[in-house]
Amino acid sequence: MKTYLRALLTGGAIALTAITATAAQAETFRVELGRGLPQASYDGRVILIISKDAKREPRFQASRGLDVAQVFGVDVNGIKGGESATITTGITGYPIEDLGQLPAGTYYVQAVLHKYDTYNLSNGKTVKLPAARGAGQNWRMEPGNVISKPMQITFDPAKSGEIKVTLDTVLPPIAEPKDTEFVRYFKFRSPSLSKFWGRDVFINAHVLVPRDFDKHPEARYPLVVFHGHFPKEFGGFRTTPPDPNEACVPSARFGEPCYNRIEAQEAYDFYQKWISPDHPRMLIIEIDHSNPYFDDSYAVNSENLGPYGDAIMYEFIPALEKKFRGLGQGWARFTYGGSTGGWEALAVQVKYPDEFNGAFASCPDSIDFRQTKVVNIYDDENAFWKTGPFGRVPVMINRNYLGHVNWTNEMENRYERVIGSKSRSGGQWDIWDAVYSPMGEDGYPKPIWDKTTGVIDKEVAAYWRENYDLRHIMERDWQTLGPKLQGKVHIYTGDMDNFYLNNAVYLTEAFLKTTKNPHYDGEVKYGDRAEHCWNGDPNQPNAISRLRYNTMYVPKILKRIEAAAPAGADLTSWRYR
Repeated sequence: MKTYLRALLTGGAIALTAITATAAQAETFRVELGRGLPQASYDGRVILIISKDAKREPRFQASRGLDVAQVFGVDVNGIKGGESATITTGITGYPIEDLGQLPAGTYYVQAVLHKYDTYNLSNGKTVKLPAARGAGQNWRMEPGNVISKPMQITFDPAKSGEIKVTLDTVLPPIAEPKDTEFVRYFKFRSPSLSKFWGRDVFINAHVLVPRDFDKHPEARYPLVVFHGHFPKEFGGFRTTPPDPNEACVPSARFGEPCYNRIEAQEAYDFYQKWISPDHPRMLIIEIDHSNPYFDDSYAVNSENLGPYGDAIMYEFIPALEKKFRGLGQGWARFTYGGSTGGWEALAVQVKYPDEFNGAFASCPDSIDFRQTKVVNIYDDENAFWKTGPFGRVPVMINRNYLGHVNWTNEMENRYERVIGSKSRSGGQWDIWDAVYSPMGEDGYPKPIWDKTTGVIDKEVAAYWRENYDLRHIMERDWQTLGPKLQGKVHIYTGDMDNFYLNNAVYLTEAFLKTTKNPHYDGEVKYGDRAEHCWNGDPNQPNAISRLRYNTMYVPKILKRIEAAAPAGADLTSWRYR
């Protein structure tokens, strides 16, 4: 009979802390919480990582795909020092599904306790979730998480015994960024989000200010919101030339042997353009709205995440514009981004149509849920399998530009199940559940499908459609939305996007072409054989164009300002040389 994963409250285990501890033979793992840690007890997810690669800590090798470490996970509640969780056969793993299938051999193992906090929500629900503590919801690095030291072991599933792993190191806090001449840090407490979550909630931003910002107190500036994933700093901007002696970091995706040097050069080139006499002076911000479910909120209101859309639009942005002298009007605000940021850029333009004067959405997450990656959540019955009368094939979810598949939808969802239950993995499908789905009776998101079987919940799908399917919302409301969106919607994607996100763009473009009274008057463009995340430049390869968001759309932004600025608008104070 299979033994299933259980949290065992046992004591007295011997800590194994040496990085090359004496090899042991066993079929189970006992992950013990060390004594003398900062908290008396912990809630969270114990994640065990098993690797063959000794060059990196195993926790940094866990991911989706094939060339990754093996992972298993279990929830723990109120675990104390000296107590432990046991991982054994019958527990779902990734990529191998069961510990009993792991071949005998020598491995490197490490465990992480992804710590959960208790939230008493304003609606009366109580949930346990990982707080955003400065690492962008990266469970491998989040401050306060407890990790073990990597250790070498010998494993044999055919033999009885136990391997003990001790969680004994608490990851330290991450310092807040410091202001520089060009990049300022803005931290804002949101009243509405603090009320929703039952504790103080902050939205933060890295603000790129123009040259001579402090010398021109009379100037008022247009604002650009560069949406995307958690920014630990303002990305793609540096004031010093690249170091020619810096060690090369290759990019297998782009076939570049020193891609880090290309990135550094592009960042320095952007700085030189930013300070040049003819570059328009404006504010560009990257927002940190990491939260207990993901590294950002998708910038919209949600039953599970709270009113992030309104908090950003009506609390955070006005406060930031006041501090940094923004013009503070819709004609002078723009938004762009790629992937998650591409979806957000289009979403805030659609949901707050008067507050922005243009959205440039590159490689956006699915903007038509008839192709959620490749799943039609309305018509398909199962998200993992295409089924015929006598057979079935798996739903593919990631590819390269040649169409070679890297992993399936079942694999991606199983990985998320291993990392966290109840939509707590911080993964892609789990954050879509958290943002788009209604809240369940237990206080956690209702999943769009069963993450074990792939069976789609049609009631949840209908909720997604009416609230977050951007193509559907535009089509449904075009009579009132159309006049407010005319000339503002611009979408760019590679036609070989790694996550098939171009599929939803095709369907959205088909609708946009039919718009009348008014016609949408924007643009939709595709990059030939371009992967994720091509963003509209036909003259540069994907490897370069993806690094030029902050310069690519400036001419289009200036045209929109000239066309939409009301009489008497300030078009000069921010154009100093």
